[in-house]
Amino acid sequence: MNSGRLRASDLSNSSAAENETTPTFKIFPSTEAAPFDHPDQLLKGIARSRDYLLSLQDPDGYWCGELEGDSILESEYILLLAFLGKQHSEEAIQCANYLLDIQMPEGGWNMYPEGPIEISAAVKAYFALKLTGHSPDAEYMQRARKAILSAGGVEAVNSFTRFYLALLGVIPYSKCPAVPPELMLIPRWMPFNIFEMSAWSRTILVPLSILWEYRPSVTLPEEQGINELFTGSPENYPRNVPKSEALDSLKKKTWFDWHRFFQVVDQGFKLVENLGIKPFRKRAVNKAYQWMQERFDHSDGLGAIFPPIIWTVIALKCLGEDESSPDIQRALKELKKLQIKDGDRIRLQPCKSPVWDTAISTIALREAGVSNRHPAIRQSVKWLLSQEARIPGDWVNSSKSQTPGGWYFEFNNEFYPDVDDTTMVIMALRRCLPKNLKQDQWLTDFLVNPEWNPYEEDLDTEAIVAGRSESREQAFADLELLQPMIGAIRRGVHWVLGMQNKDGGWGAFDRDNDRELFTQVPFADHNAMVDPSTADLTARVLEAFADVQLPINHPATQRAIQYVWSEQEDDHCWYGRWGINYLYGTWQSIVGLVEIGIPADDPRIVRAVGWLKSKQQPSGGWGETADSYADPSLRGQGEATPSQTAWALMGLMAAGEIDSAAVRRGIHYLLETQKNDGNWDEEPFTGTGFPKVFYLKYHLYRTYFPLMALARFERLRR
Repeated sequence: MNSGRLRASDLSNSSAAENETTPTFKIFPSTEAAPFDHPDQLLKGIARSRDYLLSLQDPDGYWCGELEGDSILESEYILLLAFLGKQHSEEAIQCANYLLDIQMPEGGWNMYPEGPIEISAAVKAYFALKLTGHSPDAEYMQRARKAILSAGGVEAVNSFTRFYLALLGVIPYSKCPAVPPELMLIPRWMPFNIFEMSAWSRTILVPLSILWEYRPSVTLPEEQGINELFTGSPENYPRNVPKSEALDSLKKKTWFDWHRFFQVVDQGFKLVENLGIKPFRKRAVNKAYQWMQERFDHSDGLGAIFPPIIWTVIALKCLGEDESSPDIQRALKELKKLQIKDGDRIRLQPCKSPVWDTAISTIALREAGVSNRHPAIRQSVKWLLSQEARIPGDWVNSSKSQTPGGWYFEFNNEFYPDVDDTTMVIMALRRCLPKNLKQDQWLTDFLVNPEWNPYEEDLDTEAIVAGRSESREQAFADLELLQPMIGAIRRGVHWVLGMQNKDGGWGAFDRDNDRELFTQVPFADHNAMVDPSTADLTARVLEAFADVQLPINHPATQRAIQYVWSEQEDDHCWYGRWGINYLYGTWQSIVGLVEIGIPADDPRIVRAVGWLKSKQQPSGGWGETADSYADPSLRGQGEATPSQTAWALMGLMAAGEIDSAAVRRGIHYLLETQKNDGNWDEEPFTGTGFPKVFYLKYHLYRTYFPLMALARFERLRR
């Protein structure tokens, strides 16, 4: 299905050299062995990609590629502007222009380029276009209306979309699920307190609870309404949100209908509210406001992501703050920072990804042979060190270690460091420390006692640093450079160990954040209410542990290994929570297990390697569609992409497949599809926000992952 986005194939008449590829040798079919006999081409490809990536570094030392989401970002921004009375502003009009660019030929809007219509996104996009002056009689609007009605109409939208519709007077708040502020008063030791929600849901629902108390509603002109999108009468709009098809199944099966139970609770709560029985409401609202205020500092907006920043503006307006108030202005400025202006179009990012992009870029460049003394690497290390979280965040409510450490995803988000970024930064820093005295003047090795208890404050990771310098002064200068890196790695490892879940795995932001019943509450249909262990993230932790020589017999390591094995699928691959999908999960699981010490000839690894090989395409590449989350039979299938090909290659190489035909054909694929400027084209989304709900396109994935794979192949084949 064509999404309406411009594809690379549409540029076939372009004469720009940087958009061309120059085939240099044959792509071998899947049945033919592929001896690698182009080492010069490999070295040239690595050099081009390395130089291209270096050219993208910011003078301050970081990398930050565009992070692309779907149309809900532009639509919801327009809906916010309409709430503020600015639906006819230049900003709103330019966001609407972009919405038209990405409309599907069938009329709707989707979550990723090749995906089907997503009803909530489509309704919001249509509404946003009407608010900015687009006539419902226009052909594209009629096409959109037809697609929306065929998909279920306004009645089929999710709970968060209902709040936007209530905010702008389309439906009453009684048709929205209750988000009671009293949630703020539930103590940590009781079930269903806010810290049992995932970090990202928590930052959305706290400001939403303030909205629920005040229930503001803007009266729009009748011609800006969307009555034409209802399949029935607006007056008969269902009061309950239907069970979402996007929700993952409960791991702990139950005969009880919890979804229905929570719907009854929702209606009962609303009845009590209507009777005026709200004895703790004022206290709860004040606590919600204070909670938000405490998290405004050290952050690019609440949670440093788009949805809670939007709801922050609305919540503060509810509390009586003028639009010119410092807090609202700061939130609006953060939203503007997420904008990318391109002519008369504005598109928005869900957040920014500098820590993630910088860590992976640094690893790729080091893999490509860039010296740890190179100014670009020195700058990236310095910048990464500056981004370490050094204040207690929400994680202290669950972690076994109360010592701050770790890294977050964005420029500023100190309350929410995450395990994924932290492990990636640990690996980046570790690989920038001197390892070989023949090339560097210093050698650094970490020592971690197998009996080390990470939860006791008086025990720590240690490192041995040995080397020589031309003078005492130079020695002190070298040690001054090494010391902060070693300290940051030590704190990061300590923090990650304290975040291990009881099942042996790791989630992203909190420990043991797995109360599944939260996924059944009426406002949980975004499939992201909990943050449980995942195999891909746990395997990345194992890879980082291997980098700092945490032994395989360490209790934390043993429990993590068992968890990853327990998550292997019947066909021997692994599910990928944070990247699409089974290719991502299988790559990372193989790498983590082998790096920590599992033999590559372990039958379970061998079978996983067989799965990866079976998914290689005739072109030599690999690809998987996001449709595989909804339909697992599509696992490992989809348009071949540079990033997913690189993942598969690194998984195979970790398992000792360096001389296999599959690896060499994959390398041929990357070299054949590389552009003259050293980069690659990649249209599909390969990043995951919330499975079945929100997907991401990291614009640097097509750059640093292929470079990493090519450079690793070149290093291992020597």
